[in-house]
Amino acid sequence: MDQVRIGSFLKELRKEKKLTQENLAEQLNVSARTISRWETGSNMPDIGMLIEIADFYDVSIPEIIDGERKSEDMNQESKNTAVKMAEYSRNEVKNGKQKAVGYLMSAFGIFTIISALAIFPNESSWGSVYSILGSAVFITGFYLIIKSVLIKRSFRILSVVGCVILLAGVFTVSDYIAVTRFNQVPRFSGVISYSSENPDEIVYKTLFFTAVRKNAGTEYEQVEIVR
Repeated sequence: MDQVRIGSFLKELRKEKKLTQENLAEQLNVSARTISRWETGSNMPDIGMLIEIADFYDVSIPEIIDGERKSEDMNQESKNTAVKMAEYSRNEVKNGKQKAVGYLMSAFGIFTIISALAIFPNESSWGSVYSILGSAVFITGFYLIIKSVLIKRSFRILSVVGCVILLAGVFTVSDYIAVTRFNQVPRFSGVISYSSENPDEIVYKTLFFTAVRKNAGTEYEQVEIVR
């Protein structure tokens, strides 16, 4: 592909329409410097702009690329191919941006979850609140990543559901370890109440188990799973 020849052809087409570089720049919504770079062959229009130029000058895409006229009528098949290429290119750019945003959101979501678990004590509700918010951000980012990979919507939904289940499992395991290994209350308890049999005991009900906190605030404090 001879860029100098293409540039000369573009310059010839512009002169045929009796336009200055500034006039053409206004028509195509670009700068006069961009027109100049095209016509000197130092730069080339992208595929989307190439279609606009072909329409504006009433020539075919192959004619512009070859730098000479080949027929009076525009090759419609070539134009359609170029249009599809432009659409494909735009979709690729869009998918790339979606993936980038998805990776950033996923990373931020994980960072938020880890920070919430590390900073806030188990007794504080803020730890679970920020963990859930971080999970929502992570799942949204995860969806953006798989959106361009998994075509079928049902597969995407199943993947998101699997991600939710995995996060719920991670939170449950972290609570179980906190209770059994570190004598701490579960962070993700749905219901907190006092024991009807012993008012000094606090009952924490999670999705999969129930824990009881005995002698809270004393040196004999103990947290154990009852069922």
